[in-house]
Amino acid sequence: MKKYAHSKTFTFEGRRYKVYGDTLEEVYTKMVIKKQELEKGQLTVHGDMTLKAWSDICVDTYKTNQKDITRSKYKSRMNHCIIEEIGEMKLKKIRPIHCQEVLNLQAGKSKRQIDEVYMTLRFLFRKALANGLITSDPTASLERPSGTKTTRRSITAVEEAAFLSACELDNRRTVFLIMYYCGCRPSEAIGCQGRDITKIDGYNMLHIRGTKTAKSDRLVPIDDKLYQKVKNVCGFDCLAVNQAGNKFNRKSWERAWAGLKHDMNIAMGCRVEDGELVGPYPLAKDFVPYCLRHTFCTNLQKQGVDIRTAQYLMGHSDIKMTANIYTHADTSTITEAAKLMHVIPDEIPKPETVENTKVV
Repeated sequence: MKKYAHSKTFTFEGRRYKVYGDTLEEVYTKMVIKKQELEKGQLTVHGDMTLKAWSDICVDTYKTNQKDITRSKYKSRMNHCIIEEIGEMKLKKIRPIHCQEVLNLQAGKSKRQIDEVYMTLRFLFRKALANGLITSDPTASLERPSGTKTTRRSITAVEEAAFLSACELDNRRTVFLIMYYCGCRPSEAIGCQGRDITKIDGYNMLHIRGTKTAKSDRLVPIDDKLYQKVKNVCGFDCLAVNQAGNKFNRKSWERAWAGLKHDMNIAMGCRVEDGELVGPYPLAKDFVPYCLRHTFCTNLQKQGVDIRTAQYLMGHSDIKMTANIYTHADTSTITEAAKLMHVIPDEIPKPETVENTKVV
């Protein structure tokens, strides 16, 4: 992976371009040529173009249906994980070993992260092959490195009490209550508006305008505790807003989540010195926003909602996804099963009280 000694950037029609070279003379020569090509509209795709140049054209051409936030995340991951490593290499010079080295840098990260980098690599070079820019696909035999698998879970009773308590301290946290009470994905909770609240047969409902799957668009009953917080929001105003009173963006979301965890730790007994939390921290590291959505689904199970209805309320495209949550039975579920089976606790002998007997 070649490292150049010099680089320069320039702007053309509001877009930034960067050129590299071993000498300043080479850099300025490339800059002049690139500017001339742009001015004449003669910049075409070819095998001698860099992966970075191709990636910009490829994503803009083939990823036209992505939402702005999705495209931003996609490009950010692509630039950080791929382009920073081999972006200045010419397409036709990139070999399988270069792509494998890039993918190997993700070793030890989440399987989802590894899969997304893998699929982005495959996308870029499959399209390059389809356009005749390369004669073979260097990503055809990539092997994924080992990664970690994160499992989403329901929140515990202690976490639930701390969560509900912390949400009362800051109105920004209504966005997390929407996830908890209505099973929204983060993007869905952020996008909910006053016009999405409706009544059906006297019951308050939230119209979730989800787009992730064909079944994401759905109606979900609103718990009265949440309804009281959002009932006066009108029209196109968001049900939950950031500190500035605007729709959440990535940074304001992260700040709100960090603040929530801070107050939850305090509610769970974490020490505070000079305004700073002092470890150990009682809130588990795997407490993430999706735990709230997962909890909504487990609560549906506990309340006796059938799995098909739960699939609709969650906006799952595949009932297997709902079933994976429904099959994670906790102790309260098992206890309820014991009651239904008429098992009497007093009749279950404890191991230490069972006398040893000799079988003859």
